[in-house]
Amino acid sequence: MKHQTLDVDGLEIFYREAGDPSAPTLLLLHGFPTSSVAYRTLMEELAGEFHLIAPDYPGFGLSSAPPVEEWDYTFDHLADVVDALLDRLGVERFALYVHDYGAPVGFRLALRHPERVTGIITQNGNAYDEGLTPFWAPIKEYWAEPTPENGDALRGLFTREATHWQYTHGVPDVAHVDPALELHDQALLDRPGNQEVQLALFLDYGTNPPQYPAWQEYLRTHQLPVLAAWGEGDEIFGPDGARAFARDAKDAEIHLLDAGHFPLTTRLAESADLIRAFLRRLPR
Repeated sequence: MKHQTLDVDGLEIFYREAGDPSAPTLLLLHGFPTSSVAYRTLMEELAGEFHLIAPDYPGFGLSSAPPVEEWDYTFDHLADVVDALLDRLGVERFALYVHDYGAPVGFRLALRHPERVTGIITQNGNAYDEGLTPFWAPIKEYWAEPTPENGDALRGLFTREATHWQYTHGVPDVAHVDPALELHDQALLDRPGNQEVQLALFLDYGTNPPQYPAWQEYLRTHQLPVLAAWGEGDEIFGPDGARAFARDAKDAEIHLLDAGHFPLTTRLAESADLIRAFLRRLPR
């Protein structure tokens, strides 16, 4: 495993890289509130056979986190950074792994460069209205009326209790959840100014559901192989979001795992087996 940074448009972007660069590449795109740290164990499982790259977005993990007054935190802009990083690394073909925020970043990349993407793995990375649960109700209020009051109502989602809930809800035995992952994410959320970064992205997430039809049309048109290995107990992106992929990707594999929002924390071996088998079937 390599741990490196590259300057991308004046930002230091951290990324993890493992495996032989001549092997097929898997790009792993993380969600909220975590970073590429979520993929350390999966990358170790797959590195003997595949080339793996997992970047941290600006504002997350070990990448630069400029204040909101100095950098425009939107999903378009996050995709710009990942796109530029791939160009710097010379990566021209890759499969996508998307989780949570990784889905809107990844689908933006796929629409920009459909010829580059060989397949899509989604673990609780949503692209359908059916996947949006009641969890989103107060965030939708913020989209409709982006007032300071509606923004402040979301700050509870940045607390230690909320981060613990994200990792443990829907998990049959929480003893399998490593609390060090929660503590790592929370320490970065607690940095001065980071709540404003996250509120900016919560607000901009409202640009994603209107793009779902374009993402679905992309799946119908290109008929890429799709693997949805989804935590069935997720109360953020529900399992109907996984099932919906079969509507547009005719050969989609749908697996509902006995897990919550972060399947890799409690179902690593099962997830790795599904992902490895899926990647082996992709054209090289």
